Amino acid sequence: MATTRTAHTVWQGNLAQGQGTVTFDSSGIGEQQVSWPSRAEQANGKTSPEELIAAAHSSCFSMALSHGLTQAGNPPTQLTTQADVTFQPGTGITGIHLTVEGTVEGLDEAAFTAAAEDAKKNCPVSQALAGTEITLSAKLA
Repeated sequence: MATTRTAHTVWQGNLAQGQGTVTFDSSGIGEQQVSWPSRAEQANGKTSPEELIAAAHSSCFSMALSHGLTQAGNPPTQLTTQADVTFQPGTGITGIHLTVEGTVEGLDEAAFTAAAEDAKKNCPVSQALAGTEITLSAKLA
């Protein structure tokens, strides 16, 4: 069964001085402020499209890796994933780097790295972002 998740943004003003509010409709987790300076300069308590992509990618990748490891008979105890999305004004998103550290009993570093590479390739967010270079660092805790 397919699912659809929804968020919306209300933007006021021009790009440089304006600002917006992103509302997470499906989950009801609230609203976040967004602005050009929070995207291209310092966050200053506001989010950006790139931070939202990083949140989506880190959680999707973690789910995919957990599933792959479990299917292979090595369910993880814990996975900690960070996604760094690089944005260059005037160019756009220039890359995403995933860093994962896992606690997985009975698995060596090579097998963990292979499972992480597979998750990077096959998680739905990675596939949606296929036009962007995605790199990975993986290690066991």
